[in-house]
Amino acid sequence: MGDPKKPRRKWESPGHPWIKPRLQREMELLGKYGLRNKRELWIAETMLRRVKHLARSLLALPEEEREKRLQSLVTRLYNLGILQTLNATVSDILNLSVEAILERRLQTIVWKKGLAKTLHQARQMIVHGHIAIRSRRVTSPSHIVSREEENYVSLYPTSPYTKAVATPTS
Repeated sequence: MGDPKKPRRKWESPGHPWIKPRLQREMELLGKYGLRNKRELWIAETMLRRVKHLARSLLALPEEEREKRLQSLVTRLYNLGILQTLNATVSDILNLSVEAILERRLQTIVWKKGLAKTLHQARQMIVHGHIAIRSRRVTSPSHIVSREEENYVSLYPTSPYTKAVATPTS
């Protein structure tokens, strides 16, 4: 067992630090999804890299086992909202981009549902405890929202924003 004070890193930084097209793409994604720093992007990229590695490893398995494991992987990704269909193939998983994961972050979903005017306001509302999933406060903007949870994302019941929405000013 490891030291409980030192959790494992969830991300891997890029191999080479100064590749101009990668740096430009990272800056575009940071602005588009309102990320705080590149580490948040690297976490999503690492998550995607691990999923793709699992998909590639399925190709080496016998046919019966491959189908069973592929179906469980596809179901998991579908439930997370990363895949759009349950009858996806290995090539569909390998064609995923990091945007598919960034679209499922709580910060993005709060903004898209119209609970916040901007991505930055969505992040602030989450961190300050104004957003809940199933009436439970969630304070992590990077929380990956599953398809099941998506309909339950709302304002926290005691948030002052609920009063502002409920009683419009005259």
